[in-house]
Amino acid sequence: MRTNLFYYLVLLVLTVVAGWLLAHPNLIGQIGIFWYDHDYLETLPKAMATVAVTVLIALTISLVIKRVTSGPLAVVLAIGLFVVCLFLVFQTYTQFSSGAYRFTGSGFKTGAVLLPIILAIVFGKTSYDVITTRRTKR
Repeated sequence: MRTNLFYYLVLLVLTVVAGWLLAHPNLIGQIGIFWYDHDYLETLPKAMATVAVTVLIALTISLVIKRVTSGPLAVVLAIGLFVVCLFLVFQTYTQFSSGAYRFTGSGFKTGAVLLPIILAIVFGKTSYDVITTRRTKR
């Protein structure tokens, strides 16, 4: 239980940091948020809620994978979602390192990359848990 408490505490801290970073872009980032109508990132509470809901949905999917599915299906789903999240980390990093996004401020870019990293952590732990519980059941 201690390990799970530490895991959830780390997720909470990362979620707060990502929400705070996404809510504080520089002037060009603020113009982009207004121009592209990203209302969910305009204020700190909205950005925090967006990140928190996304992480809670990922944790719910993780719980469903661990509790409802079993066997090879659980392993495939968990590893598949982990790989998708790793791809999203790469895609977000490359997108925010080029074009107009590179001028949105380093904090905003870090927050944007941190969200898929959090999701990769969630599904990576799910993959680990599913694989290790599968081995011990034999």
